[in-house]
Amino acid sequence: MKFIAAACLAGSLLLAGCAGTTSPSSSTSPQSTATTGGTGAKVAGSAAPVYPGGPLTPITSSEAHSQSVVTLAPPADMWDRIRRGFKMPNLESDLVRDREQWYATRPDYIQRMTERSNKYMFHIVEELERRNMPTELALLPYIESAFNPQAISSARAAGMWQFMPATGTDFDLKQNIFRDDRRDVVASTRAALDYLQKLYRMFGDWQLALAAYNWGEGSVSRAIAKNQRLGLPTTYSDLSMPAETRLYVPKLQAVKNIVANPQAFNAELPLIANHPYFQTVTLTRDLDVELAAKLADVRIEDFRALNPAAHKPVLIAAGTQQILLPWDNAAVFQRNFDAYSQGQYASWTAWVVPNTMTVGDAAQRSGMSEADLRALNSIPPRMLIKAGSTLIVPRGARVKEDVTALVADSGHLSFQPEIVNRRTTVKAGRNDSVASIARRYKLKPDSVAEWNDVKLNHSFKRGYSVVVYLPVRAAPQARVGSGAAPARGHAVAGTKRGGGAVKAVAARGSNVVKSPAGKQQVVREKRGGTPSKKKR
Repeated sequence: MKFIAAACLAGSLLLAGCAGTTSPSSSTSPQSTATTGGTGAKVAGSAAPVYPGGPLTPITSSEAHSQSVVTLAPPADMWDRIRRGFKMPNLESDLVRDREQWYATRPDYIQRMTERSNKYMFHIVEELERRNMPTELALLPYIESAFNPQAISSARAAGMWQFMPATGTDFDLKQNIFRDDRRDVVASTRAALDYLQKLYRMFGDWQLALAAYNWGEGSVSRAIAKNQRLGLPTTYSDLSMPAETRLYVPKLQAVKNIVANPQAFNAELPLIANHPYFQTVTLTRDLDVELAAKLADVRIEDFRALNPAAHKPVLIAAGTQQILLPWDNAAVFQRNFDAYSQGQYASWTAWVVPNTMTVGDAAQRSGMSEADLRALNSIPPRMLIKAGSTLIVPRGARVKEDVTALVADSGHLSFQPEIVNRRTTVKAGRNDSVASIARRYKLKPDSVAEWNDVKLNHSFKRGYSVVVYLPVRAAPQARVGSGAAPARGHAVAGTKRGGGAVKAVAARGSNVVKSPAGKQQVVREKRGGTPSKKKR
């Protein structure tokens, strides 16, 4: 019996040895080599076997260590994961040392910034790794906005990546009366990384790409061209640039150095788990912001931190297809949303104004006070609401339909100045009469006669001061794209790329005046009440 087993074993070894032989053609000719799909093992061809000749040489230690080694242990937290993805060359300069000192002496500021970034860091690093981009760029919102998605600069740059309105439009960030995607966590991150990749392709250098992100690609290109004409180097440190841009990369490098070695700067980085903080939930109905937070069982502040693009009290499903919720609360929201039976999901809706009207008329038709309508829709004083404008108004119980996709996508708010009449005097010329004065200033003769307490056929003496009330425009025509002024508590970041806010100047008008006959009369057109102060 043992003899039979030994014979079988010997036969198996002989077959295995035959199957393992290779030929020159099997190792050099692709036509004679086949690779299995699962293991990558090669099937030998039919040529004669070849045996190695000469003495065998051992593998040296230098050869053994020449291959890259990939660790099997996952990153302990997001800071570890970010450190592993550092790819940008380090910048060494006195400005970097200065910024390191600035941050190191402000541990409370670092603590607030890093804790705020907890909600967004995993998503940003995931996107950077997917694009094979340096993970240092995940630290850029610390420089731009201190990771505040509600931040608005004095030049109207918005969001944690600080997009200007025009640049946001270039990268498909929607800005209308319902939402501003420059503040949207997912959309603005996508746009920022698209922009940074574009700049890197333009300049072939991450430091120059960052300078262009802050200063504009045109400005950096002109600075490079100037140095080339002068025969000077064209690196980031060699270009002539504004002080803000000069400090831009040193700030990022300083934050990178602190993240790389927090102990060296006596910094304590809060734990950011290597796990998604939020997930997306599809929005199928118009929904009040407060109700959405309640259904998700999250604080309204936390809901707004994840959904900062929505700057109205209602989420329009046709324009906001998805909302972000903390990872464990998404299922809670969906379960509560499906079971909700306490009335309408939304107590607000959009109303397209059919004709140009005063704010008072619009408030009366919508069932709101004028002050509330102005505050909710950010309507400036002494303005008429133009036909076709979209207002947020209360949603009545009989309104069953949600806001349409057309209104959600193209809703806008436009104004035209209301006309205010101001009392003034004009000198009568030779042969001037009530009729000629009225004709010259496009007034009604009856009004001119009444203002001066004379008859319709009266002729004025040359040089006589004739009282008239002339229209004065309260402000230049305005169109509001976003429909919202910055809410209270929004941070103000530094001045950003290009552009600036234009201030509307309102002219003063008379309220009540006395006619020469002693009668009081209102001489300005109806404004619809006393305007409330515009929120800033």
